[in-house]
Amino acid sequence: MQIKDLLKKVLNKEVIMYLIFGVLTTVVALVVYYGLIYTILNPENAIQLQVANIISWVAGVTFAYITNRKFVFESKEENKLKEISKFVTSRIGTLLLDMLVMFVGVTLLKQNDKIIKIVSQILVIIGNYILSKLFVFKKDKK
Repeated sequence: MQIKDLLKKVLNKEVIMYLIFGVLTTVVALVVYYGLIYTILNPENAIQLQVANIISWVAGVTFAYITNRKFVFESKEENKLKEISKFVTSRIGTLLLDMLVMFVGVTLLKQNDKIIKIVSQILVIIGNYILSKLFVFKKDKK
């Protein structure tokens, strides 16, 4: 298989849409986070920092669910509560993965947090896609 054929197979419409909406999800989460810490929450207060982080995560996950359902995986699932529950559960799983990678990489191994965060985000993005494809938005064969 040539590289060109491999790229066509890997970079299909679904993957490209996932990447586009992944970037937009990140923007939503960052805008909410920075909006909160520059207006009503104090990032120097540990609790307020985590409140801002959690609210931004919820905003990002909400945006991601809506866009992944409609534009990426084009879900036809009628039971949206079941689907969103699986989506949130999978995202909590990759949030825990992110926290574990950061803890091991930064706290235990004393590596640069910015580099470890990039590595972690790559793993989270791959994990989110796989979980969404295989667990949340899987297409039933009828």
